[in-house]
Amino acid sequence: MKVTIKEVAMQANVSPSTVSRVLHDSPKISDETKRRVVEAMERLHYHPSPVARSLAGKTTKTIGLVLPNGPDDLFLNTFFIRAMRGISIYAQEHGYFIMYAFSQSEDIEIEFIKNYIDSTWVDGVILATTRQDDRCIAYLRSRGFPFVAIGRPEETRDTYWVDNDNFQAMYNVVNYLVEQGYKRIAFLGGPLGYNVTRNRLAGYRQALVNRGLEVDEHLIAEGASFTEESGYEAMMRILAEATPDAVSATDDLLAFGGLKACDEKGVEVAAVGFNNTVRGAYQTPTLTTVDINPDELGSRACELLIGVLEGEDLPTNHFIVETHLVERDSTRSRAVAQVDPRLT
Repeated sequence: MKVTIKEVAMQANVSPSTVSRVLHDSPKISDETKRRVVEAMERLHYHPSPVARSLAGKTTKTIGLVLPNGPDDLFLNTFFIRAMRGISIYAQEHGYFIMYAFSQSEDIEIEFIKNYIDSTWVDGVILATTRQDDRCIAYLRSRGFPFVAIGRPEETRDTYWVDNDNFQAMYNVVNYLVEQGYKRIAFLGGPLGYNVTRNRLAGYRQALVNRGLEVDEHLIAEGASFTEESGYEAMMRILAEATPDAVSATDDLLAFGGLKACDEKGVEVAAVGFNNTVRGAYQTPTLTTVDINPDELGSRACELLIGVLEGEDLPTNHFIVETHLVERDSTRSRAVAQVDPRLT
């Protein structure tokens, strides 16, 4: 049963109008009162509905989307484009609009979120990614503002979120490469501050252990960002210490950069990326990749948030979206090569 604003008020020993003012961070409310109200909301798992928020101001039927990229970098990574499409289509079908915020640091993201809330421009927020010790999530929780995260947060119980099973997806990639005959499999990841990188790295490590293969730290490199340049630089660091026969990258762009580095050094490797970018189907060799269905991630995130805003009795606080491997030329089986008469 949905918690009401009156129940929060009773729990915090304040009036319902005081709770509404806290939701909009009124300067007339003391910090001590705000703390009591926020703690009451957290204990009761209360999420403001449009009806509750209307006590302090009109709803906007607008959702804020926070993207962890500058506007120039954003369109190089099709994950965000496709997620935005899924969000936008679902929002439009349900009478909501989207307000976008682009940023290249967590501090700027928090400032955007603060402006979203204080200005009452939006009714709720979608975060396009999650980090370790995520300050955006902590801030939204402290303000009691409705939000959904794309990406598994560290605290899953009291957060609405959508994600793939990133551990399992990378675990499957490594198993696939081992079954193709590869044993020295490198890992190219984005920044380890992002939960997606950490979860996929954990899947990589566990798959090697379960296959009885050594986890060689020289074969693991973290990129500064999810870009081709970062993939190139990370692979160059790997090649300075080791010689892989395959590469598992957490993003197609990282894989493209890694393959470029290997070509320059004359090292032949198989490669698997993530995100199924259009470019992967046309480069030489075509890139094997994991399609993580960003459109559905975006659509599901919007579905959860609008459900919260509309006061629906949601059966779950999260969705796990399926992934699938798209096999192409970059992972030609070694077993096949060994029986090819042209190679004997």
